Amino acid sequence: MKHLLKMMDLTTEEIIDILNLADQLKYELKHGIAHNHLQGKTLGMIFEKASTRTRVSFETGMYQLGGYPLFLSANEMQIGRGEPVEDTARVLSRYLDGIMIRTFKQEEVEKLAEYGSIPVINGLTDFCHPCQVLADLLTVREYKNKLDGLNMCYIGDGNNMANSLIVGCLKVGMNVSAACPEGYCPDNTVLEFAKSYDNFRLTNIPVEAAADADVLFTDVWASMGQEGEAEKRRIAFKGYQINDEIMSAAHGDAMVMHCLPAHREEEITAKVFEAHAGEIFDEAENRLHAQKAVMVKVMGK
Repeated sequence: MKHLLKMMDLTTEEIIDILNLADQLKYELKHGIAHNHLQGKTLGMIFEKASTRTRVSFETGMYQLGGYPLFLSANEMQIGRGEPVEDTARVLSRYLDGIMIRTFKQEEVEKLAEYGSIPVINGLTDFCHPCQVLADLLTVREYKNKLDGLNMCYIGDGNNMANSLIVGCLKVGMNVSAACPEGYCPDNTVLEFAKSYDNFRLTNIPVEAAADADVLFTDVWASMGQEGEAEKRRIAFKGYQINDEIMSAAHGDAMVMHCLPAHREEEITAKVFEAHAGEIFDEAENRLHAQKAVMVKVMGK
């Protein structure tokens, strides 16, 4: 495993290996056991999109692994003034041991990996969010003690989260149902990928997708960069909310997951959110542990 660019690039075995290592690193951290796997190494963190969880978890994780995280704002780099990604990749490869980038275009991440000579980790693009989904799978496995055979339901925008969840959950043997409004479906490449699985269903009826679900996911209706579409999206996504009706269709012990930030009373009611806050914030914490595992896998010896 040289990079983490998107969930499609990972095999089932690689996903499970990452989760197992994340479990180990989490245990060691909780018990005060040092794990300086990246001693003396430097991770450059390029941010073209603002972040809370991504920056704090990568920065903290790199320190805990014995390395040094270097925050790089795109606005303060030449990449923000027109320097080609190809050149940025070749320059940073001379200074750093790895790059994490949170940006808009998936193409930028792929080019960094193609032209650079160091590992690249996708911290989020408009196409996918692999680090979040690895944390999600880690959390589900902690609560349910397995992944294979569980019923996963996603309700909302067919965005980067939906794209990565569909791929990741199918790869680990989960049954996947997604409910998205017309015109807001997941990326065509993801739908093509899912065609090879008979345990994937796409619908525009949320309560159908939620039937017998073991874990339900949602995300904001308007993601970063889509603020201008907020009102249009409120109309399109009316009814695509995790609420009491949806929860009654799922299993009684169903989990609810949200990558955060959450807009209460839009994609999820405050009641459901607070009832499942424990697992949602465990999910947020697990960004730290899952990403540490990814960094060790791609940057370690």
